[in-house]
Amino acid sequence: MKILALDSSGLVAGVALIEDDVLVAEYSTNYKKTHSQTLLPMLDEIRKMVELDLHTLDAIAVSAGPGSFTGLRIGAGTAKGLGLVLHIPLIAVPTVDALAMNLYASEKLICPMMDARRSQVYTGLYEFRRDNASYRLCAPLAQCALPVAELAERINGLGREVIFLGDGVPVYREELERQIKVPYSFAPASCNRQRAASVAVLGSEYMREGKTVSADDFAPEYLRMSQAERTRMEADRAERERMRAGITPHSVQETKA
Repeated sequence: MKILALDSSGLVAGVALIEDDVLVAEYSTNYKKTHSQTLLPMLDEIRKMVELDLHTLDAIAVSAGPGSFTGLRIGAGTAKGLGLVLHIPLIAVPTVDALAMNLYASEKLICPMMDARRSQVYTGLYEFRRDNASYRLCAPLAQCALPVAELAERINGLGREVIFLGDGVPVYREELERQIKVPYSFAPASCNRQRAASVAVLGSEYMREGKTVSADDFAPEYLRMSQAERTRMEADRAERERMRAGITPHSVQETKA
């Protein structure tokens, strides 16, 4: 089974290729360029480096959200385009689950954190449970958007040692250090950001379980509305309130006259 994985959900852009549970290639960048500038060139570089025939792929795993709205759309557009051209299915991998997969087999409670702004993080709480000769990723708290204070309260309530990772850690590290009452640590640079390889590993598990979607039907999972959507909703609500109060643009002009 050969799976190509894409991740552009956060600050990191990544492409990975796995075949029969072997990581064949991975390319990641965490730099100032937009993912629209990096994702396809990275894919093309891997294609040339390992002499990949895209038509031999069985599926494309893509980080499906939450995350950066723009980044998710770039990843989704790239994956959908490839899926349609190659006539292969897509595998939607939850972004926060894939982040937790970076710490495979950890005995600690795992807490990925992505900066969602507005004093919130995209997060979840994960643990690995032994399943015969391997470990299965479980989520005591599935991925969601939470204020950091509420997340800290939930972690303290579980009373377990926790390890944090993700781009939300440097943003909220001081707040975590003030509020977390259980033993904690922070993942090192080698595994504290998104990795397309982790998306590929989870993607291969999902494919074996039949969890695929057609390129036509795939859509990112944002968890929250975008800033533009919130602004439009607030404007619509303000307009409805003005109408209920009998205030219209025409009446305003009459008042000014």
